[in-house]
Amino acid sequence: MRLTRVAILAAAALGISAQAGRAEYVVLKSGQRLVVTGYQLVGETYKLQLSGGSAEIPVAEVVAIEPEEIFRATPKPALADIPYGTFISSAAEHHGVDADLIVSVITAESKFNPKAISRRNARGLMQLLPETATRLGVRNIFDPQENIEGGTKYLRELLDRYDNNLILTLAAYNAGPQRIDQFKAVPPYRETISYVRRVQKTYNTRKKSQSAPTRHTTEATPRSGS
Repeated sequence: MRLTRVAILAAAALGISAQAGRAEYVVLKSGQRLVVTGYQLVGETYKLQLSGGSAEIPVAEVVAIEPEEIFRATPKPALADIPYGTFISSAAEHHGVDADLIVSVITAESKFNPKAISRRNARGLMQLLPETATRLGVRNIFDPQENIEGGTKYLRELLDRYDNNLILTLAAYNAGPQRIDQFKAVPPYRETISYVRRVQKTYNTRKKSQSAPTRHTTEATPRSGS
């Protein structure tokens, strides 16, 4: 078996840190595992390509060629799958509110129905009360862009009021700031407690889905050619 000095050093380094590109493991009889980025079978010899060098190994010395499992984060645009994503993104940037929080609130409030009306007369995507909408400058409460803009502005007010305490902000959005002031905490209402939990669950799920790594596995069948 003939290995160049550069190839040995490169193989040792690669054994510690997997490369981001396509690669396979070449497993030797000695137990050594080389990570290669390309290889070619020439007669009874494997010609291997390694980062920083190359190597030639007799076929008899190779036990197996296995795929290397590679994990890399694949970020997805945060609002790619969301209705009214452009309006949400614009409102989020305008008021400095996390777009995923806006999405989570809309999901809990109306499930993205711009014509929704609650038993308490809250209306539109973010379920604004008419008097609240008027104070926030919303003229057409059923217009998705205006409703999202107004609801996001209201979220910003509540976040500022409660020092960015998300739980108190969500509780106030649901039950009203006066109830938070009354109890000095999340009011003991089943609806409000459930609401806060639902919004938090959606919010956390969205954050996890954006940061979760995607598993990429190279094909297991040995191939000829570099």
